[in-house]
Amino acid sequence: MFEHPELMLLAKRVVAHLEAKSTDQADEVMRVPVSAYADPQRWSEEMDGIFRKVPLVLGLTAELPGPGTYKAIELLGTPVLVVRSGDGVVRAFLNVCRHRGAALVDAGCGAARGFRCPYHAWSYDDHGALIGIYGESTFGDVDRATHGLTVLPCAERAGFIFGSLTPGVTPRSLGTRPTNSTEANSTGGWLDDWLGDYGPELDRLGLDRWHLTGRRELEGAGWKVCYDGYLEGYHFQSLHRTTIFTQTMSNLMVSDAYGPHQRVVFAKHSASEMLGVPETEWSPADHIGPIYTIFPHISVAGAWGSQCMISQLIPGPTHDRSRTIQYFLSRDPLDTDEARAKAEAHADFLYQVVRDEDYKTGLDIQRGVGSGANTHFVFGRNEVTLQRFHQWVERLMSEADEVSM
Repeated sequence: MFEHPELMLLAKRVVAHLEAKSTDQADEVMRVPVSAYADPQRWSEEMDGIFRKVPLVLGLTAELPGPGTYKAIELLGTPVLVVRSGDGVVRAFLNVCRHRGAALVDAGCGAARGFRCPYHAWSYDDHGALIGIYGESTFGDVDRATHGLTVLPCAERAGFIFGSLTPGVTPRSLGTRPTNSTEANSTGGWLDDWLGDYGPELDRLGLDRWHLTGRRELEGAGWKVCYDGYLEGYHFQSLHRTTIFTQTMSNLMVSDAYGPHQRVVFAKHSASEMLGVPETEWSPADHIGPIYTIFPHISVAGAWGSQCMISQLIPGPTHDRSRTIQYFLSRDPLDTDEARAKAEAHADFLYQVVRDEDYKTGLDIQRGVGSGANTHFVFGRNEVTLQRFHQWVERLMSEADEVSM
């Protein structure tokens, strides 16, 4: 069973809300302009001021299980290649040949000791160094030392591979501005600063030891419309009446913020079994469950159990669209047909819920923001997690504007 030093405290907070028929709340209602969802210029500024500045999750430890494995992915139009080199260290590069710019490998995961461009056969080792030029004697002089793959800042922690989409610039940490520090790029100190106290919280999940069992991909509305849905359970009873709500209560949560990152704990209907029962007889992990979010685009659901889903939200290509990659992981290897079938059914269920309920509604919302029906969206006191999210977006955008002035 999953153990957490705060598990009993979280259960007590849930029980207090059950007894009071309440939930965690903000001090007041918050209004957010609809233009924050509908303005293409605003979206473009968010991509530059947030997504190209802060650490993003490029992949999962489970996707690169050993030396000589790699992952290629496109994020915000940027082709990224993540490699676990022979020394076991994860490195990230632009997936772009230094000769004529072709992609070295197609999107997806694989195994390779090095990479050869399919266009003119220039080759690179797993550290990104240029090691071969086809027809070099006829090509002419090329300084191999300056024509290795373009390096991206990269660091690994808690089962996630973090990095930046901006070469040569240290990803933004909380309270800092991006810099051109080569030392910071190589040491990954920026990641510890970015996660802060959330780092140990993620470490406790042990996701670096979990096993990848499947992937799904979804098309969705704009990034903030989609991300909003991961942060609250106010909609469970109405939108997920026959799915999520059959197990999980609506409009009852306890939440904790770690800078822009949040842990949101929801109560199962079985949580009422703790009412009137001595705390020594409680089994909290059976009655409450968390969603962990890593700002600005990751959600982790189910990590206190045996199966979890990690959602990687990727904005674009336009302000009103995004895509989400769902990664399904198992705490233990799936070594029987029955276990594999159960995991597949669980993944299918979550994929269908998100696609047919959450993201369908999100696309409706995205169409609605351009209708003129609303000038502002209203976030209730019971939507404190959403309020925090939008406050952090505004804070980082404001600080980005100060840097550009």
